[in-house]
Amino acid sequence: MMADPIIRVEHLRTGYGQTVIMDDISFEVQRGEIFGILGGSGCGKSTVLKNMIGLTSPFSGKIWIEEDDIISAQGKDRIRIWNKIGVMYQQSALFGSMTLLENVKLPLEEFTNLPPEAMDTIAKMKLKMVGLESFVDLMPSELSGGMKKRAAIARAMAMDPEILFLDEPSAGLDPITSVELDHLIIRLSRSLGVTFVIVTHELPSIFTMADRVIVLDKETKGIIAEGKPKELKEKAKGSFVHKFFNRIPMEGVGK
Repeated sequence: MMADPIIRVEHLRTGYGQTVIMDDISFEVQRGEIFGILGGSGCGKSTVLKNMIGLTSPFSGKIWIEEDDIISAQGKDRIRIWNKIGVMYQQSALFGSMTLLENVKLPLEEFTNLPPEAMDTIAKMKLKMVGLESFVDLMPSELSGGMKKRAAIARAMAMDPEILFLDEPSAGLDPITSVELDHLIIRLSRSLGVTFVIVTHELPSIFTMADRVIVLDKETKGIIAEGKPKELKEKAKGSFVHKFFNRIPMEGVGK
């Protein structure tokens, strides 16, 4: 893949309250790739994701979405950046009082002046792309877990974003539904040229779909590995990275 960064994270120092959980991390996400953010529990994956989408602010550093720094952008500039990205949250975050079609239309109603008929057409097209075109009138309570995830991806794609951020997309899914979602993400990435940034604990999903990953570490408060998942799995035996990718317990744990 040719180097063409669509996201640049520079010298990010972040955390919550007075607690620093990541200190001076830098990395790039290339246009069109499926990029994974990994690490142990509590290492700061979700915090970094929230910084990247402009939901929270870091202590210091810059996050560039193409030519724009989302951290310093305000007002119309911030909205213009948000129109480039879509987000799928871990619990799908569908509104229970709205049908599937109404949920997917919501960003269009919020950020465009399109006529209702056009919004309906776009929302139905997005639902068809994730295999839910026959369920437009269902409520979220009538959907399976996998269908809710697909619906959330359809809503995240409503504004034709260049980047999709997914927070634990496979969480709570059975293995078959999970791998089906993995292949949907691959298909969307390859057919639409969309860049995916995925926070996940699911190693099978990472090996299936990720082009490249970073591994965050709670102890060092930094990035301890970066590269292709299958190559990292074969890294120096005995290291934390090798144990992480091969699901080997730390010494003394579980004995």
